[in-house]
Amino acid sequence: MTSGQLSREEALACSNCRHACHVMLYSDTETKLFGKIPIRHIILMQMRFDGLLGFPGGLVNPQEESLEEGLSRELLEEVGVALPISLEDHVDACFAPASSPSPPLPFRLITHFYVKKIDEEQIREVERAAASTATDHGLEALGLVRVPLYSWKRGGGLAMFLSHSFIGNARSQLVNSLLRLNLVAPKDLHKALTESLKTHTHSADDLKAALTLTEANRKPF
Repeated sequence: MTSGQLSREEALACSNCRHACHVMLYSDTETKLFGKIPIRHIILMQMRFDGLLGFPGGLVNPQEESLEEGLSRELLEEVGVALPISLEDHVDACFAPASSPSPPLPFRLITHFYVKKIDEEQIREVERAAASTATDHGLEALGLVRVPLYSWKRGGGLAMFLSHSFIGNARSQLVNSLLRLNLVAPKDLHKALTESLKTHTHSADDLKAALTLTEANRKPF
């Protein structure tokens, strides 16, 4: 078992730990972008209240409900549909990576990751409900997004998507799922990640330029 990874039993037996469950909902599709670029698969993620990309879900208390029941409850709040989640959908459990800018938590956080395949019409139902009936829409969840699995000129598509900021280990969960489920060829994913690193360099330069503008216009106290 790799560093930080836990079995489900080890995770549930951990004392002074809290649990967060998240799920990747996906489906196959025959649709094409602009009528010519195969989309192949629809994967849902969401923009969180903190501006980071992540998967739908949240904190669950195993003493009050099962992990799967808690995740289904979180889905009802965030996407407006209480999709049934089963033990078979559970992919892994691991300690959440430390976030250096944030103060240390008084407990260890264990993240449980699930992957559930549904049909395309269910995906559309989730998208409609997330924007119309979900109680957390506009609050904890700012909207669902589809992961673009295709490549576009100058690093667009998947490469650009992967260059965004993700919460915790959500980026690695996505990448691992793409490889494990063979949703993207390894060579194409490697190319997209390489292009993402270049985008990060350009983004850093843009942020420095923007910071210089604010410094020049900041009024002295």
